[in-house]
Amino acid sequence: MGSKLGSAFLAGMFFTFFLDFFFILGLFLNYIQAQEIDVYYNVLFADHQNIFLYALGVVVFGYLFLFVNTKTAVIVFIASFAFVNLTQIPFIGKYVGEMMFAQENKIISSGKHTYIGKVVYEGRDKFWFYDEELKDIITLQKDMINE
Repeated sequence: MGSKLGSAFLAGMFFTFFLDFFFILGLFLNYIQAQEIDVYYNVLFADHQNIFLYALGVVVFGYLFLFVNTKTAVIVFIASFAFVNLTQIPFIGKYVGEMMFAQENKIISSGKHTYIGKVVYEGRDKFWFYDEELKDIITLQKDMINE
């Protein structure tokens, strides 16, 4: 029984990772790259993991592939794969990216300048900010922001 649980855990990790990869890939292509944000895919993938959703996926897919008949597991996986790949469609990927990353109506002060607009993406050490006056995305270093 222990080896079967271990196998279920590993299978769940693999299939959940696979789905997660394609979900984040759609966001990367249709939101991050479309806005010309200079972030590597690996950083985006690592920084935006939801451990609770990942753990849920591990449990569900591990259980399905080892304890339920294979046909049902494959159907559920294919449906899940189709669902997460909706982010590959440009307008859906952009919409989901905005829901996850954008922060509307923000005021950021950096030195003598005050910017009013939308945080398009907040990275590890930078903000990508759409300034409404400039009508452009600007990059601001986090260490240069006045709190």
